[in-house]
Amino acid sequence: MKKYKVQIAPDECKGCQRCVIACTRNVLAMGKELNIMGFPSATVQNDNCIGCGICFYTCPEPGAITILREVSDDVQE
Repeated sequence: MKKYKVQIAPDECKGCQRCVIACTRNVLAMGKELNIMGFPSATVQNDNCIGCGICFYTCPEPGAITILREVSDDVQE
């Protein structure tokens, strides 16, 4: 089974929460720490990502969200 991982660039996030609201798997949440611009940034709270990309597409900040597919050495696709 394919596994995906979400990466958030905290200093690119403006705290709009669009990604948090859009995620159907509740992978993202708003953090409590402020980034260099004084905004709270989204954080990854679990590993339930299915790689749909809705968080990426709803985010207005280019480069704030990256979705990676994890590759296992023992499984060939």
